[in-house]
Amino acid sequence: MNKKNAFYLKVIMMKLILLKGLTLVLIMVAIGETKAKPFSESRSAEINLSERNLLRAMELTDHAVAAHFPGDGTAMARYYNPFTEIRSQETGSVWMYTAAIEAVNAILHGLKAQKENGNGTLYHDHFDRYAHLLHKLYDNADYYLGTFELTSHTQTKEWSVYGVHRASSKGFARVEGVENVYDDQMWLVRELLESYQLTNNRTYLEKAEYLTDYVLDGWDCTRDNNGEEIGGITWGPGYVTKHSCSNGPMVSPLVWLHELYKDKSDEINHHYIDAVDGKTRKTKQVKKSDYYLNFAKKIYDWQKKYLLRPDGVYDDMMGGCSPRSPETETVNGVAYRKGTTCKDRVGPAITYNSGTMLSGAADLLRVTGDNQYLQDAEKLSDASFSYFAKPGQTKAGYYTYDISGFRNWFNGVMMRGYVDVYPAHDNVDEYIRTFQQNLDYGYENFLYNGFLPSNLLVGWSADQSKNRTEGMFSFAFAAEYAVLSRYELEN
Repeated sequence: MNKKNAFYLKVIMMKLILLKGLTLVLIMVAIGETKAKPFSESRSAEINLSERNLLRAMELTDHAVAAHFPGDGTAMARYYNPFTEIRSQETGSVWMYTAAIEAVNAILHGLKAQKENGNGTLYHDHFDRYAHLLHKLYDNADYYLGTFELTSHTQTKEWSVYGVHRASSKGFARVEGVENVYDDQMWLVRELLESYQLTNNRTYLEKAEYLTDYVLDGWDCTRDNNGEEIGGITWGPGYVTKHSCSNGPMVSPLVWLHELYKDKSDEINHHYIDAVDGKTRKTKQVKKSDYYLNFAKKIYDWQKKYLLRPDGVYDDMMGGCSPRSPETETVNGVAYRKGTTCKDRVGPAITYNSGTMLSGAADLLRVTGDNQYLQDAEKLSDASFSYFAKPGQTKAGYYTYDISGFRNWFNGVMMRGYVDVYPAHDNVDEYIRTFQQNLDYGYENFLYNGFLPSNLLVGWSADQSKNRTEGMFSFAFAAEYAVLSRYELEN
């Protein structure tokens, strides 16, 4: 039996296992409230892999919310130890906070898919409570919100955006200079658009478009000697380096916005620099649908041109930049930010930087039909799995992914990229199954009080004091389970 057939046989056997005697306790949590709501898998013979994945996603999410959002539920404790029940005084950054929103969105998406495929019970039992939780998460995200004035390449404008660190009051976070980064806004844009599609709450769409305007205001539209845009988005307004994480994550949301407006006549202001003299700032009205799609293509092309490595995966950033810190220049008596030219591709290669480009290629392929995006997705899928997945390194029969630093969350972005690429490139099914295997191994061998260890294949430390978990990792595992639930159901 070849490797691939053996892999699929294992999946089929897993689907046939009856979950006898298993009772899941789902903790009904709206931030600041915790209510127990038992959910029994007594009809275990009827539960398929998709439903089981979603139940596990809800279990992990509910325990994580209860542990990481204590008290009035407005602040996220970064760490929690399920053995000692000690949580850290350190609060999570806005990026870490967004991981909770991501998990809830993934569950809502999974519940909606269950309903559309004939399982209305899960939807009716849980959709409203997660939609309520989602609303509270966004409401309390305003503790990261602040306002500042920014001089960009085309204008000076006041913006209200999300800072890295939480403030003690809503709307008063520090956001000037390096206190905010563009990728944090991008992850929120992705989730806000997902939330809008799931709930039809127009506030989410309006916020997503506002943050999109802010991010695109960071695009380096200054011109080179040939009159071409230099391109790329710096890590933040206080930086000059241009990162994979401050470009790639924006491609898919821009495609989604294009799709929302493709049959509408809505227009938007496009700020740019004249290609002839390379200095004059101009503004014109363009259709939103065209504007968003054109930017999706430009950002995708920039990252592919400058950050794709010879081995087929993406590096971290472009460094060696000039100027070495943000500077302004005066044109016709008005100050604008200078353009930034970076010459050094800098590593390391990290899973999420390839993952966002996989999702971007899949979305661009869907709306354009351009076969180049399919070829890109195929090459990147295979190259990234070959580069990042290590067979048998930790446990025979399983693939190991680097989990150092924040890579547990990064790896989930790559898994989502594989899911987005399927079925255009069906090789990714095998890659996706490795994530299912690892999650299941961790869940079935190491689940403790509703939490999974950071290392799914190794488990917990014998020293219980060392078993604190990152909140964003618990939410990442939940999100992965929810995405896999929908994948199983739809494919």
